[in-house]
Amino acid sequence: MEVAANARPPVCRIMDYGKFRYEQSKKAQEAKKKQTVIHVKEVKMRPRTDVHDMNVKKGRIRKFIGQGNKVKVTVTFRGREVVHSYLGKELLKKVADEMSDIATVEHMPNMEGRIMHMILAPKKD
Repeated sequence: MEVAANARPPVCRIMDYGKFRYEQSKKAQEAKKKQTVIHVKEVKMRPRTDVHDMNVKKGRIRKFIGQGNKVKVTVTFRGREVVHSYLGKELLKKVADEMSDIATVEHMPNMEGRIMHMILAPKKD
């Protein structure tokens, strides 16, 4: 196996290639074990969502952020509700304020068509 290809003359050594491949795969598995995958979970709401339903959704947001995931909070407007988009913005700001102890707003409320969304990320410890 070639150890240093750029050296003059090139440096090589004799080794068991099967053992080398096995050790490389074990190193790759160990590195994969230590990495954390962050998923983006989504919580959907409507501008006229009632108090109890909001509390349930906030509980879900707390659970997802507690697991280390990002949360995309979505407010969907139907029909003429889109005229009152300020209600959705107020709703998202209220959620962000209540989650400020465990999460930070990564992406401010943004309107795309009939959907307004915001992304919350867990706070760094």
